[in-house]
Amino acid sequence: MTSAYGELHDRDIKYLWHPCTDISSFERTQFPIIESARGVYLYEVGGRPLLDGIASWWCVNLGHGHPRLIEAIQKQASVLQHSILGGMSHPNAIALAERLAQITPGHLGHAFFASDGASAVEAALKIAVQFWANAGEKHRTRFVGLEEGYHGDTLGAMGVGYVEAFHKDFLEVIRPAHRALSPHCARCPCARRPETCDVECFDSMEKIVQANHREIAAVIVEPLCQGAAGVRIYPEEYLRRLRSLCNQYGLILIADEIAVGFGRTGHMFACGRAGIVPDIMTLGKGMTGGHLPLSAVVTNDTIYNSFRNGADGKDRTFYHSHTFGGNPIATGLALAAIDVYEEEHVLEKCQPRIIQLDRGMRELGLLLNGSPVRAMGMMAVVEINEAGGGAERASRIARQAYGMGLFIRPRGAAVYLWPPLVSTESELGQMLSILRESITRTK
Repeated sequence: MTSAYGELHDRDIKYLWHPCTDISSFERTQFPIIESARGVYLYEVGGRPLLDGIASWWCVNLGHGHPRLIEAIQKQASVLQHSILGGMSHPNAIALAERLAQITPGHLGHAFFASDGASAVEAALKIAVQFWANAGEKHRTRFVGLEEGYHGDTLGAMGVGYVEAFHKDFLEVIRPAHRALSPHCARCPCARRPETCDVECFDSMEKIVQANHREIAAVIVEPLCQGAAGVRIYPEEYLRRLRSLCNQYGLILIADEIAVGFGRTGHMFACGRAGIVPDIMTLGKGMTGGHLPLSAVVTNDTIYNSFRNGADGKDRTFYHSHTFGGNPIATGLALAAIDVYEEEHVLEKCQPRIIQLDRGMRELGLLLNGSPVRAMGMMAVVEINEAGGGAERASRIARQAYGMGLFIRPRGAAVYLWPPLVSTESELGQMLSILRESITRTK
């Protein structure tokens, strides 16, 4: 440990509050302190390289320090640093809203910008409720979500994405949504196997909507993958049935693509992969390549136009704002990131890595006594099936991997890789090799 590290370590413990981190145990560890990054590598104080196995919380899709993204930040920072969108506009916000309308599924033609994923979800929920209020149906104030769904840690987001381990102390101050069975294919709640599955788990969602549709404002789901639940992957057919169900009862469907949008599933958007169009989509994380915070809510014409004031004198304005939503530097960066996704053929180039990741994680599952593996696109997880000790083993594997130069963050017993989309065959192979050795050394 260098003297520079020791000083930073002590100051960190004295002053900094880390998210989702057990304070007492964290203070006893020699945790990473990152001073630079490039590509798929983080560099600790002192220069030690560390493979970024979770794309820095699922957002650095294009690798750290991509030259085109850095150039976009620098260029815009010298021209216009900030300008609000309340009552005025700027070219980057206009161009990005137009670009999102072009690349998202269907006719999602209007973008409302926020700063982070939870903020986008809060805006989406309020848009759904006010849509119905604008239509004279103020009783539609409830939501439907999935068990173990996660949509952020603000109060409204906790209501639709309540995770016991994260949110139990706030249950009395949130309004829980109706919660349908999680379509958890690896541990099917209906005891079906893939060859016999007819998406029976959807019956739970259907019954909730049938019984409560008159009070429901919207259904919200993470499409195809429940990330914080431990990377639970579920069938495209579930989304298709959900779209049909919402159509049947005239309900708003919100697709929270904060984590899975921008190529993570192997397609630009999970909804596009499933061939469905939501009424509202939330975007974030990979939209800027993970280089700066920015999120968006994109909606269709029907929802957007319901917020127009009419001859009846009723004020339908959406009174919701974020100081830095649509910031010129961040939106300019997002435009550059979308150019990189398209012009550097990121999705096409990562297809071999998707196969490599799937095969590699399945080998690790066999090494872990046949533990179940889930994979889709550039995300894969092995859920350790050791009776009573899966989470503890996962933690030991993560510590061992860190010592060998790979950073991961297990979710309970779920050990996952969520690497940058631009990882090379060698880099991904190294991540898998370190995990393999870490498993062997922690038997």
